[in-house]
Amino acid sequence: MTRVALGVSYNGQAYHGWQSQPGGNTVQDHLEAALGRFCTHEVSTLCAGRTDAGVHGLMQVVHFDTPLNRPAASWVRGTNTFLPPDIAVQWAQPVPDGFHARASAVARRYAYVLLQSPVRPSVEAGRVGWVFQPLDGAAMREAAAHLLGEHDFTSFRAAACQAHTPIKTMHRIDIVQRGVAAPHPELGWSPCYWRFEFEANAFLHHMIRNLMGCLIVVGQGRQAPGWMQQVLQARSRDAAAPTFSPDGLYFLGPVYDAAWGLPQRTAAYDWLP
Repeated sequence: MTRVALGVSYNGQAYHGWQSQPGGNTVQDHLEAALGRFCTHEVSTLCAGRTDAGVHGLMQVVHFDTPLNRPAASWVRGTNTFLPPDIAVQWAQPVPDGFHARASAVARRYAYVLLQSPVRPSVEAGRVGWVFQPLDGAAMREAAAHLLGEHDFTSFRAAACQAHTPIKTMHRIDIVQRGVAAPHPELGWSPCYWRFEFEANAFLHHMIRNLMGCLIVVGQGRQAPGWMQQVLQARSRDAAAPTFSPDGLYFLGPVYDAAWGLPQRTAAYDWLP
């Protein structure tokens, strides 16, 4: 048997999340069906990190075992032949039997793209979150600093979360304002995009969407930056802001030890603001 790793990108708008469900129409269902047609045998995949309905993936990594031995380009082109247009295998690579898409990951990365504008998204609908009030970047960065390091993230954990522990280590949060335009003639502030990047050893169910809800509350001046530490220490979901929209959330992919020799980035990254 050969173990193969794939890097997969997808627009999550049309799907019920990553993980296979009895009713079908998940990204995993479509990927395994395409692999099965290409391999002419049933294929079961394991992923680096599950995503919710409406969440996108720029480099989801999966692995599977197969008796077939085919070139990497053949896995990419052959599988994509049977996939819908909003799911695509970006790369393929044989890996040692000891590689595991989830267990071998040392960290995971997400981005949230947010449109700040008096007018709702149109061409970006489903691909960005939206706020219609200006945000204070300095306040959000100060609030985010309280989240760095190892913490109990219970306050940002969904009730349905199946993680064994709420204790995670946040390595990095970057908040960047992009594409500042001329001030709106009536409101006096500039429509723009914000890009939030998160990297941690692992994430809880809805953790980033709950963090986004709190960061936006701070950015809009409804809470001071220090409130984030109070929410964190409360260890209660009731202490945090409501869960934010999935529309602008992207799984950037896992981080692996360089010894595995897997790509760290694909072309799909480069169109995001």
